Order: sequence, then structure tokens, then C-alpha cells
Amino acid sequence: MDHVALLRGVNVGTAKRLAMADLRRVAADLGHARPETVLNSGNLVFDSASLLRSADVRRLRDAIAAATGVDAELVVLDAETFVRLVDANPLRRDGREPARLSVGFAEAGAGLDGLAPPSADLGDEELVVADGAVYQWLPHGVLASRVPAGWWRAVPVTVTARNDATLRRIRALLARRGD
Repeated sequence: MDHVALLRGVNVGTAKRLAMADLRRVAADLGHARPETVLNSGNLVFDSASLLRSADVRRLRDAIAAATGVDAELVVLDAETFVRLVDANPLRRDGREPARLSVGFAEAGAGLDGLAPPSADLGDEELVVADGAVYQWLPHGVLASRVPAGWWRAVPVTVTARNDATLRRIRALLARRGD
């Protein structure tokens, strides 16, 4: 059963530098088969004999920290859930640049039901909160987002975001793997 692990905040700027070869090695050392990474931003795909539970996710995080010195929050989803959330993106439209379309994934099993979008004026940005993901159209880029940082800090679970271009690459890798 394929899984997707998305590490939060690695290889962004100079903080939390992590070699993808080390990430693959840690996954393999834990017994996960066929570990592969996508880009250099903490995107790991691997096969596990069964669905990972929260204790397994914690073990992966601890093993990464022990092996590399980098302690990063992570979201791990089974491939089916990952693909479902990517494909459900209500903001994906023709003509929209994939790099400006973002999906924030919530940790597995932690829904976002009841989380209201920010009350701030978002201008031409769009934000949709769904169960398991936050979808965002950022026509002026992530750094120019009008979503208040305090709104993100108030989200009660770990969320990590990727742009749609990256998500399409991960999805293509999952399709090649046959899951």
C-alpha cells in the first residue's frame, strides 16, 4: 500500500536542510519498500504492508530526526486519500497556473470540518476549506497571500501545503507505481 509523506518546512531557505537520499534511506531502514522522493522539498512516496497509524507516523518522524538532525512535522496519507484530495480540488480551472494553486493537507484522520475560512478580505484570492484539505488560489503568489498568518496558526491540526505542479508530479509517480 503506497503512502505519501509530506514534510513541513524542509529545504525552504536555509533552515531544516534535508537530503532526499537520507529521507529515502530512513524510510527503507524502517522497512518501507520502494521509497522515492519528488523534488527536493520533503515529498516521499513509499510502500508499506499496511495502512500507517499515528504511532507509525511518529516513528517515521523520530527516525528522520535521529538520522538527520531535522525534526519536521509531517503529514502522511495513503495513496488513495492523497489522490482523492488532489482530484477534488474545487479551484483547479483551465488557465490557472499550477504553481499558484495550493493544497494544504491535514494530518491523516484529522478533519477540518467546522473550520471557517478567514473573515479577511481576500481580494482575488480564493480559499476553500474541505474535510482533509485547504484549497487556495494565490494569483499573486504565496508570499503575497492575504490570508492572515493568525488564521493558519489557529488551524487545530498539522497542515502542510504543496502547489498543484508538485502534486501533479507526485500523482504521476503514484500512477507509475501502479497503486
